[in-house]
Amino acid sequence: MKKLKNMYHKKFEIRWSDLDANRHLANSAFINFMSHTRMSFLTENGFGQKQLSHYNLGPIVFYEHVYYFKEIFAGEPVTVTLELSGMSENGMYFEFTHKIYDHSGNHCASCEMMGSWIDLEERKLTTLPQELFNKLDGSLKSKDFRILSKEDTRKFGKRPQNLTPEELEKI
Repeated sequence: MKKLKNMYHKKFEIRWSDLDANRHLANSAFINFMSHTRMSFLTENGFGQKQLSHYNLGPIVFYEHVYYFKEIFAGEPVTVTLELSGMSENGMYFEFTHKIYDHSGNHCASCEMMGSWIDLEERKLTTLPQELFNKLDGSLKSKDFRILSKEDTRKFGKRPQNLTPEELEKI
């Protein structure tokens, strides 16, 4: 297994409910393992429910792009890593990179995840308070860490396309 001494990571046992019809790790299980790793990282680094409640904040996900390389089967644990790969200068936007390794250290999947912080009362994106910004900024960064901007949140050109009342009637 690759040395993970300074990298945040969590180990997971593959449960029966984590498998899909092809008897390998389901897409939803990859997403759940990465989400659990992210929330554990945040909680352990001062972003627990108490702190988020104090600042009326919640994390949101803009996208998760998963790249699959190798199947994972039941019977052996997996390790999910997390690195901070980007953050805006005010902490409003953040990006994490996850890698998933099987029990032998084979790199089975990677994920790029971008998110932000929402003010739970205003229901609008917000910057991080300085205390939390310092905690996130002080965490281990990837080798390709970069400063994010609002434009990075739309770099794939995806925009909402609402239906008109007429189009909705036809559905």
